[in-house]
Amino acid sequence: RGTFDHFVKLMGQLGIRCSDLLRRGDIMDFLKNENFDLVFVEAFDFCSFLVAEKLGKQFVSILPTQFGSVDHGLPIPVSYIPVFRSWLTNHMDFWGRVKNFLMFFDFSMKQWRIQSTFDNTIKEHFPEGSRPVLSHLLKKAELWFINSDFALEFARPLLPNTVAFMNNCVHLLSYLTSFQEFENFIAKFGDSGFVLVALGSMVSICQSQEAVREMNSAFAHLSQGVIWKCNPSHWPKDVKLAANVKIVDWLPQNDLLAHPQIRLFVTHGGLNSIMEAIQHGVPMVGIPVLGEQAENLIRVEAKKFGVSIQLKQVKAETLALKMKEVIEDKRYKSAAVAASIIRRSHPLTPAQRLVGWIDHILQTGGAAHLKPRALQQPWHEQYLLDVVLFLLVVTLGTLWLCGKLLGMVARWVCGTRKLKK
Repeated sequence: RGTFDHFVKLMGQLGIRCSDLLRRGDIMDFLKNENFDLVFVEAFDFCSFLVAEKLGKQFVSILPTQFGSVDHGLPIPVSYIPVFRSWLTNHMDFWGRVKNFLMFFDFSMKQWRIQSTFDNTIKEHFPEGSRPVLSHLLKKAELWFINSDFALEFARPLLPNTVAFMNNCVHLLSYLTSFQEFENFIAKFGDSGFVLVALGSMVSICQSQEAVREMNSAFAHLSQGVIWKCNPSHWPKDVKLAANVKIVDWLPQNDLLAHPQIRLFVTHGGLNSIMEAIQHGVPMVGIPVLGEQAENLIRVEAKKFGVSIQLKQVKAETLALKMKEVIEDKRYKSAAVAASIIRRSHPLTPAQRLVGWIDHILQTGGAAHLKPRALQQPWHEQYLLDVVLFLLVVTLGTLWLCGKLLGMVARWVCGTRKLKK
C-alpha cells in the first residue's frame, strides 16, 4: 500500500512537471515547427502522450516494462493471464482465479488513480470541450511496442497494433581494454567456472552491511569463482572478502553472460538483465528489490530456468543452497538454453520488426485498420454485460409470466371442478 502511494506521489510530480513543459511556448513552438510525421512516446510518463496530442501528431508508444503494467486496451483473459502484481502464473487453481478476478478490479482502480494525477494538467492546457481523457489517449496510439519476449512472457492474445519488442543485447568487448582482468580471474577456477552477481544500479544492496555479510559468506561455499558488481567503497571494513570473490564497481554484464565458463547469474530481476541471461542460456537465482522485478522472476520460476529468494530471506545457508541447486540441477540449464533458442530464432530481428511496422503505418497514414472496435466500446458492451442483463431479464420475465399463467390455469381447473361438484 505504502509503495503504491509513493508511486502516485511520483506521478503527481510528473504531472506538475508536465504543466511546466506545456507552459513553455518556446519549446512547444519549436516542436510544432519541426513538422514531425510521427512521435515516439514513452508510456511510463503520460506527459509524452499529452505533448503529442497538443501537437496534433500521430504517435506510437513504447512500454519499457512487461505486458499488463499499463492498461492500453489489451485483452486480459483473467482465467489464465495473471493481472499485474497479482504474483500469479498462467497456471491458476480455483482460488488463484478468484484472486486474479478481484485483482483485475483492484488494478483498474489503481490505473484510474494514477491517471487522475494528470487531471489538473489536462484542465489547464486543453480547452473545455476538447479535453482528452488519458485512458482514451493511451488507446489512441497507432502502435504499442512492448519491451518483452515470449521466451519469458506467458503466451497471451495481442491486438494487431501491439508488437512484442525486445532489443538485441549489445556486446562491449571490442571497446574494453580491461576485460583481460576478468579472464585472468575466471581462469583460476578452471572447469568449475564462475558465477556473475549483478543486482542492478538503482538500489545498491551493497549498502546493506548485513546483506553483504550474508552474501559473501554464501559465495564462500561455492567451488566457482564469483564476480560481484559491488562498489568496493561500500564494503564493510570488518568483513573479509571471500577468497573466490572479485568485487568491481562496474562490469560488462552482457559479455560476461556470454562467457562459456559462466554457470549462474544472480540478478535483481530487472527485465533487461533477465533477457540478457535468456539470450545466452544462463540459469538464474533472483533477488527482487523493487518495482516489477518480483513479477519478472515469477516468470523465470514458472519457465523453470531459475529460482528466486526474497531479500529479507537472504541468509548465507539459504542462498548457498539455492545457488548450488540451480548450478547442479541440469534441468535449469536445459530450460535456459531452450529459452535462448526461442529468443534467438525469431524470423525478424527486433530492429527489422520496429522499422517494418513504423514504415507500414507511415505508408498507410496510421493504424486505424489495426485497431479493433473494442478500443472504442464501453466496458459493459465489450464484456457483453448489457446482453447478459437483457437475457437475464427476459428469462426471469418469461419464467415469471409462465408462473402466472400456470397459476391462472390451476385456479381455473380447480374452479371448474368445484362447479361440477
